Amino acid sequence: MELLLLSNSATHGQPFLAHALDALREVLKGIDDVVFVPYALADHDGYTATVRSALEPLGVRVTGAHSSASALESAQAVFVGGGNTFRLVKTLHESGELAVIRSRVRGGAPYIGSSAGTNLAGPTMRTSNDMPIVQPPSFETLGLVPFQLNPHYLDPDPTSTHQGETREKRITEFLEENDVPVLGIREGTWLRLHAGTLTLGGLPAGARLFRRGMAPEEIATGTDLSELLNITPRYDVHE
Repeated sequence: MELLLLSNSATHGQPFLAHALDALREVLKGIDDVVFVPYALADHDGYTATVRSALEPLGVRVTGAHSSASALESAQAVFVGGGNTFRLVKTLHESGELAVIRSRVRGGAPYIGSSAGTNLAGPTMRTSNDMPIVQPPSFETLGLVPFQLNPHYLDPDPTSTHQGETREKRITEFLEENDVPVLGIREGTWLRLHAGTLTLGGLPAGARLFRRGMAPEEIATGTDLSELLNITPRYDVHE
């Protein structure tokens, strides 16, 4: 499989997707058409137009998955955008398109995800940051990688007086109930799966890897994370 899993699509002070344009150019090399899945936002036409404009420098055509019932079935490449993960997963389950995307990507079509689209690449959406504005029939997602993802990862701020839960605390709670690594990828970073090798790319901000019963591990940008492709996730584990 060919995967590019972005933590974010919008970076402060830069045009939409500009921070990842070189990585997008690499994964879309030889691709003429991209099917964009806009279901994480309510305005499907507007969202698709934004992505179409952002990818124009790469010379690819962008078609919204909502504009054709069969677009995903013949997609050369699939791009799933960010927004609300609950809305995205609900729509894909109810339309049957989740299985279509999985089949196309496992068959060789490059997959690009951003934020909610990156959440979608894991086995479940259980480590999403999003509010459950709708109720999907299942938390199951694509399972393109066997570990959980947490895009937009934010480190605890030791100077903050805010008493709410930190991202680290929420992931720790997840691991009390489940035995599967969670990779928190910071803004401006991404995961790239190419030729069987999984690498953390992007800005030097890096990522944070959480495992059940272990202290969080700092992951530097450029690190080979291919070992994570061989784990077996276990959910609802209480021992």
